[in-house]
Amino acid sequence: MPAGLNIVILAAGQGKRMRSRLPKVLHLLAGQPLIAHTLATARALKPSRICVVYGHGGDRVPQAMGANDLVFVKQQPQLGTGHAVAQALPSLEGGGLTLVLYGDVPLIGEETLAAMIARGGDRLTLLTAELDDPSGYGRIVRNRRGSITAIVEEKDASVEQRRIREINSGIMALPTDRLRDWMPRLSNNNAQSEYYLTDVVPLALADRVAVAHVKARADWEILGVNSKQQLAQLERIYQRTGASRLMDAGVTLADPARIDVRGTLACGADVRIDVNCVFEGEVKLADQVEIGAHCVIRNAEIGAGSRIEPFTHIDSARIGAHCRVGPYARLRPGARLDEEVHVGNFVEVKEAQLGARSKANHLAYVGDATVGRDVNIGAGTITCNYDGANKHRTVIEDEVQIGSDVQLVAPVTVGRGATIGAGTTVWKSAPPGELTVNEKTQVTKPGWKRPVKKKGER
Repeated sequence: MPAGLNIVILAAGQGKRMRSRLPKVLHLLAGQPLIAHTLATARALKPSRICVVYGHGGDRVPQAMGANDLVFVKQQPQLGTGHAVAQALPSLEGGGLTLVLYGDVPLIGEETLAAMIARGGDRLTLLTAELDDPSGYGRIVRNRRGSITAIVEEKDASVEQRRIREINSGIMALPTDRLRDWMPRLSNNNAQSEYYLTDVVPLALADRVAVAHVKARADWEILGVNSKQQLAQLERIYQRTGASRLMDAGVTLADPARIDVRGTLACGADVRIDVNCVFEGEVKLADQVEIGAHCVIRNAEIGAGSRIEPFTHIDSARIGAHCRVGPYARLRPGARLDEEVHVGNFVEVKEAQLGARSKANHLAYVGDATVGRDVNIGAGTITCNYDGANKHRTVIEDEVQIGSDVQLVAPVTVGRGATIGAGTTVWKSAPPGELTVNEKTQVTKPGWKRPVKKKGER
């Protein structure tokens, strides 16, 4: 990218049609604020400065997106796009280009913007597109030779001009020094009484500055968000294009219309993903991983050949190779499974490591625990790790067998090879290789009769 590239992101709008107190650019697309997507693309261009113009919602935008590489400028009142860019001028580096983007146009691509910058120099470069339905967009007006002569906003357009299908996206690259000259010359003599940035086109032509254009690589790149319906539309576009990239990389999706990636998803070879799965944050799936239907996986690594059964929730966990998890399991932050571990239905694991080939197949809670290899944890077993004020750790050494309905009252250690009988409450360490039970007497009462219901009772 050329030296002296400024990027201005306009993010001051209220978004009345969103019908929300949240500033429009902070509404979520794929789990991130709209403006975060624009910022990610802007940063990929490696500019010398990024300036964000905010307004509606007070300081909520800079508070949400604050970063050392950003300059925030407040636009108050909001008097149009030209007025917004004028507020940013004092923060821009001289010379080079200024690229104007929008915080509510999140899908604009790096390659498209790079093409605009490449046209740069002393030109004014517009990003345009041809839409079957151009409603709501400013129209590109050309002369008989095909040269751009003006951009007319829809509210100011004539009936004939509204038939034009080529639209202005609003995104443009301008010579910074020319921009400083043009901003004071803008007028608000229009239907909105606003200062339009698009009015720099006739100013450029008057100054004999060439007006060039680049067409968006895909129409959806220039789509903005002004309503919840449009937000949902862009969400589906984002997810559809992401699903296509996954399948191009060899991932098998049961239905590409029913997957949501709200972060990054890296997949090895021969990964299979069933329907209605949600991936958040940074997720890595190794070779031959299978994800069952309706799983939610956040910030996790899953080893080769492992299968995650349906309706499983995984959050900030690491799963080794050839494990089986679920259905209806929950791995909470700090869960670590070594190879060939089984965590079954209605089992919760939190801040615990399970060694190789260990199993907790159903109805168990393993929290704040270190579990060795080849351990079997019976149904209904829980680690009692919280005393009402502090957490304590349970240690279960290798080759331990724990029966059903066992309570392990931490801090406690179960020695290697020990067996814990069903229904036992373990509140002190169990020695290795021994059977530990709570002794109790089973009594049978001869002649006892089961109660019967009284007449008339239900």
